[in-house]
Order: sequence, then C-alpha cells, then structure tokens
Amino acid sequence: MLTPAFELSQDPAFLILTIRVPYTRTSEFDLYIDGDDFKFYAKPYFLRLTLPGKIVEDGREKATFDIDKGLFTLRVPKETAGEHFEGLQMLTSLLAPKGSRSAKPLVEDMACSGIMDGEEEDDEDEFDWQVEQEVYMDTSEEQLKELQKYGFGSQRSGVFTRLQEELSDVIDIRNPDGTTASERRRKRLDAETSIFCPDHYLADLFEDEEIQGLLKFRPWWSDLCPDSIRQGEAAVSFTDDEKEQLRKFTNHSYILDKKSRFQVWLSLVDIILAYCYELRTTEGEHNVESPWTIRKLSGTLCWLETYSSLQEVLVSFGRRVLCYPLYRHFSLVSAAVQDAAQIFQSGKACVLKCLLDIHKVFRENEPAYILNDLYITDYCVWIQRIGAAVPVGLSVSLQQTKRTESPGLECSLSSAYALSRSSSTVKPLENSISLISVSQGDETAEGHLWLSAFQSASLFPSTAVHWSQMSA
Repeated sequence: MLTPAFELSQDPAFLILTIRVPYTRTSEFDLYIDGDDFKFYAKPYFLRLTLPGKIVEDGREKATFDIDKGLFTLRVPKETAGEHFEGLQMLTSLLAPKGSRSAKPLVEDMACSGIMDGEEEDDEDEFDWQVEQEVYMDTSEEQLKELQKYGFGSQRSGVFTRLQEELSDVIDIRNPDGTTASERRRKRLDAETSIFCPDHYLADLFEDEEIQGLLKFRPWWSDLCPDSIRQGEAAVSFTDDEKEQLRKFTNHSYILDKKSRFQVWLSLVDIILAYCYELRTTEGEHNVESPWTIRKLSGTLCWLETYSSLQEVLVSFGRRVLCYPLYRHFSLVSAAVQDAAQIFQSGKACVLKCLLDIHKVFRENEPAYILNDLYITDYCVWIQRIGAAVPVGLSVSLQQTKRTESPGLECSLSSAYALSRSSSTVKPLENSISLISVSQGDETAEGHLWLSAFQSASLFPSTAVHWSQMSA
C-alpha cells in the first residue's frame, strides 16, 4: 500500500488533516480515531499516525473531498480544547508506529514470538496495521517532463509511477510512464499476434447460432432514428442517477490543439466501439465481466493508445474483438461499427448517455475506476461543451457504415490491407479507405476477407493459409 502525501495543522479546538489521495474512489474512505492513534485507508493509500495529542469523535468532526485536486480534508476535535500539539511538521516521527520512536534493542528474546512446543502457526494471517510507511515525495516538474503523456488529450503523466502494482490488472502496458507511444503500439500488436487463436475464431465462425441471436439484439439507441441531430438530442432522456452524476462533475474547459482534438475524437470512437460490442453481447444487461470487456477491446483504455486516423481505430478494434472476448466473430465487429455510427449520428446527448453508462460500469469496479479519472470523466464534461456533435470527416466516415444496400459485413479498412498481397483466391481491396460489403450468408468470403487482411499485415499468415485450405 502507498503512503499518501499529508499535512497537519491546528486551531485551538481542532486538528486539521489534509491528505492527498488522487485517483481513488470517493465513496470508499475508512477512518479510525482513538486518542492519539489515527488511521486512514482509501485503496491503494494507507496512512497511520501517532499524534502528539489526543483527538475525539463527538459529532463535530467534518470531512470534505476535492475530487479535482484529490485532497481529503478532515477536521477532528481535540480532546482538550486549547491544547497545542507540538511537532506537527515532524512527518517522519508521526509516521512511526506507537512506541517505536526509540532505537530497537540489539538483542530480542524470540522464545515467545514464534512457534513453541509444537504449536502450529495460525493459518489466517491478520492484517498488519503496523505496516512500514515512508514519507511521500512529490515528483518534480523536471521529472514529470521526462515522463510519457497519456489520458484524455494526452494531458496526464506520472499516474502509474507509484500505482503500477495496484493497477496492473487495469492496463496491459507495463511502465507506461517510461514507454513511448510507438513502443506501446508495437507491444500491443505483438500481444495481439501472440494471443490470437485461429481455432477459437473458426469455431465461432461455423457454430454461430448464439452469435446470430446477438446480432438481432436492438440496443436502446436503435429506437431513436432521428431525422436530424436536434431531434435525436430531444429523444435522449437521462435517468435520475445519471442527472445526479452530471451534477457531481466539475465544469471546466479543455485547451487542445488541432492534433490533440482529433486524437480525442478518435479515442472516443474507440471507446464507444468497445461499449457497443459489450452492450450487444450482454444484450443490454451489464455483468461482472463488463468492465473487463470494455477496457480490453479498447486500445485507448487497455494500452493508452493514441490514433492518427479512423482506419487505425477500426482495425485495432477489429483485431481485439477477434483476439480477446468470448464471441470472436467479425459480424459483431460490423454490428458495433454500425451501432457507433448511429450513436454519433444521434447527437452528443446520445454519446453522453453512453459515456455515463461506461462511467457507472467502471465506478462500480474496484480496479477499473482509475479509467474514469484518466478518460471517461473528462469525456463526459468535454462532450457537453463542444459546439458540434462530431467532426464532419469523422461523421461522414462513420455514416458510410450505415448503408443499407448490403445488410451484411461492413467495415472500413485502409489500402495497406490490399488482399492482393495475400491469398490469390480473394480479390484485392479497393485502394484508399474502402467500404467492404460481404453478403450475410457468404461466410467463406467473410473468412477469406478478414484473415487475408490480417495476413497482409503479417499478423496471422499461417491461419490465412489454413483457412484457404479448409474453404477450398
């Protein structure tokens, strides 16, 4: 556990404790007050102090939490009003366990401290409230400049410097503060290559009865069908819980240059795509796996990825759908793209409602809540402040996936995936970003298309050859 930064001050009647606990869940703080013994716990932070005077809980204590600054402030009454507490600036001494301010004896009697006369050690270890603590050291501005950027608009750094061990289950990249964006991408691609299972893919391709049922699911936004963005905005309603969460957000502006603003939009598409897949595969009922699915399918959330084009987002999402979740079928990629297109077409109120749902999913999950602080909360505030619902270029690209001429597989791929570089049994793709449609019943063409596209990217060459032999 981490020792947070803290300060102590006083007035004649109260002791004031200010504890810095960024990236914690605001609903989960534990306090223990007993005379000169004070304990504070908010995962992953733990603080234990031995105070120079006694404090009491008598109903006058008051606590506040500043979400933006991550500051927890507690005012606790002194047992004796007017008493002056000495040494509140001696932080190391305050951190020392009670009774340990003198040197330890050089020789200790261990006869009664361990196992005696065949006694067995208790199987259940009790929590060590005297865990070793260290004085918190802030990262200097010079050190922060050397760290890599990530989060909303690439405006965060240093978050994982001390929290890597506690947040290892949230993101896949190790040492993100010391890993460049290009290195993160390379490692993400390598991880996808190593984990892709052709047998799982082919099993879902041929035994797809359950998947076909998921494809028939109609998410809540499918009933909007607005004739205009304005009508779509009016059609979206928010629950009382969602309105309460909106009131809790802090309204502030975001300074983004043109490049950062475009990357923010692309990351938003990536997150919404992952959400669309999760909602469809759970048929609108989130479960304990929902936080994992959303963050795992989003390169933004799982690898702190930044994208430079829409096709990069779509290819990344498609790869991850075929590598990680329970259902690995390309028709689900197509369905998620179409769902995302409709969400953005329906206006920013529809996008905001999806973001609030994601925020709730992560808020209720122990490790994933950090993703709200890094991305989702900022998106919830930013999307309300923008003037337009979606950039024109991005809107057009997404709307293309809504064409009704072919109800089957649709996805945008770049010319880099020209199938002329792969299996000779498949026709090459069009140059530039192309809309590829395969009839819903032609699963052989579907398998050729997707696996050959991966082969041209040198991802699954052996799988593509194996598929060609099976479908011949």
